[in-house]
Amino acid sequence: MARAVSTRRKAAFTAAAWLVAFVIFFPILYTILTSFKTEPEAIAGFSLFPSWTSENYVEVQTQRDYFKPFMNSVVISVGSTLLALLVAIPAAWSMAFSPTKRTKDILMWMLSTKMMPAVAVLVPIYLIFRDTGLLDTRIGLTVMLTLINLPIVVWMLYTYFREIPGEILEASRMDGASLLNEIVYVLTPMAIPGIASTMLLNIILAWNEAFWTIRLTTTNAAPLTAFIASFSSPQGLFWAKLSAASTLAIAPILIMGWFSQRQLVRGLTFGAVK
Repeated sequence: MARAVSTRRKAAFTAAAWLVAFVIFFPILYTILTSFKTEPEAIAGFSLFPSWTSENYVEVQTQRDYFKPFMNSVVISVGSTLLALLVAIPAAWSMAFSPTKRTKDILMWMLSTKMMPAVAVLVPIYLIFRDTGLLDTRIGLTVMLTLINLPIVVWMLYTYFREIPGEILEASRMDGASLLNEIVYVLTPMAIPGIASTMLLNIILAWNEAFWTIRLTTTNAAPLTAFIASFSSPQGLFWAKLSAASTLAIAPILIMGWFSQRQLVRGLTFGAVK
């Protein structure tokens, strides 16, 4: 009897999990199906059996120059991630292994900056970028995405570093390791799962950022998020072409997430089981 109840409960949880997964995946499915429709079909509404035309993808890749914003997205997301790690690893090390009375307050303050509406600082940020010549440049957008994602990166690395026994670092100091050697050769290799998952998450966040990319770029440094927004015109939205552009934009990050999901889960659960 108990086994039957357990089996039914497991089946119910499995069905609920599949339902939630389908609800989450449905917008992506809808976008992919719409990308293979003609514009009249896309406006008509949802259909599981589109005409399966590839003209939208052809136009997106030829007439709209897909390759340039794709490379901008790669350079900006990877560059901002590496820059964030360069700053966050020493900061997280300091707060994890040399905490002060204000360490938790600093961490909470850093996290609170993510709760501030981005539009509240749009004007000063825009003016600073304009006066420093960083508007519509890869360097400017890389710095901006580094700053907005840095609190999350520091928090995640701080959590992972806290799980590493401090005695190991003390032993390396007794063996004569310098501060740089301690971080590079002792701490970093031990926290590779956590660093890898943090890096993957930051790339995803930077790749999907739309607010700042649309407002701080025009043509030269515009990534895929700005490329998608370009399909909105005074004549209206071209739903089929917009869906094709969106599919091409999310495809690389979906593929990366699929192949790195084991590493991502391992990093997110790093230190959960001792």
